[in-house]
Amino acid sequence: MHETTKVMITFPNAKINLGLNIVEKRPDGYHNLETVFYPIPVEDALEIHLSSNNEVTLHQSGVAIDGNVEDNLVVKAYRLLQAEHNLPGVDIYLHKHIPSGAGLGGGSADAAYMLKLLNTRFELGIGDDKLEAHAAKLGADCAFFIRNRPTFAEGIGNLFSPIDVSLQGYQILLVKLPIFVSTREAFALIKPHRPAHSLREVIAMPISQWKEYMVNDFEESVFAQHPAIGELKTQLYDMGAVYAAMSGSGSSVFALFAPDAEIPTSDFGEEAFVYQGRL
Repeated sequence: MHETTKVMITFPNAKINLGLNIVEKRPDGYHNLETVFYPIPVEDALEIHLSSNNEVTLHQSGVAIDGNVEDNLVVKAYRLLQAEHNLPGVDIYLHKHIPSGAGLGGGSADAAYMLKLLNTRFELGIGDDKLEAHAAKLGADCAFFIRNRPTFAEGIGNLFSPIDVSLQGYQILLVKLPIFVSTREAFALIKPHRPAHSLREVIAMPISQWKEYMVNDFEESVFAQHPAIGELKTQLYDMGAVYAAMSGSGSSVFALFAPDAEIPTSDFGEEAFVYQGRL
């Protein structure tokens, strides 16, 4: 292990789910699904410095994170590599911008980027396959953020294969209302089924057809319990979106607009998280 002057800051990005089908319930109580993870430029900031006292300290700012520090995924990621590589203590600075409980994978992204940052900072020489294996121990979708490219996911969201889909140039409007949706809630009314059209088939269609064929199975359950989220999706379509959907198990909703579209301004409320940008 060598001292280096490598950059020690990185910017974990969020993801959205392009479609999400719950296809069957497993004997272990989990559900098999199919979805497409797609990276978007909503980012946290993660920085590490060598600790003066060889301890691990997490400094948090931005969106508040509840819970014990040792339960934070960036600390768990550090502990995972520390066990194998005898890492020195670090001061971790995590600025949260990606909203929590939004179906955007913010915590998973932070964990994966922590693994990559430590690998680079301390020249551990861990390849992407091994990093993915480490990340998978931290959460089903953590491994996606190692390569961080459009990915078809199956199983419980942990079996990956690359997929040829690009939204480059499209505009995205992402809104999260101040509503918390628990995973238990999201699964409450789910009836697993095989879709009429597989997601691999739908994702290959022109984006203008996604509205007719692509679904997020969680929407039926979540919209029934939180009508405001369903109304938000309708509002985004009324604004001219080519495609709109809830991401993951909620509660954020994203809308894709044509590259040359004029997106009308709208007031989603003072407490809403709103991001508008280009993919």
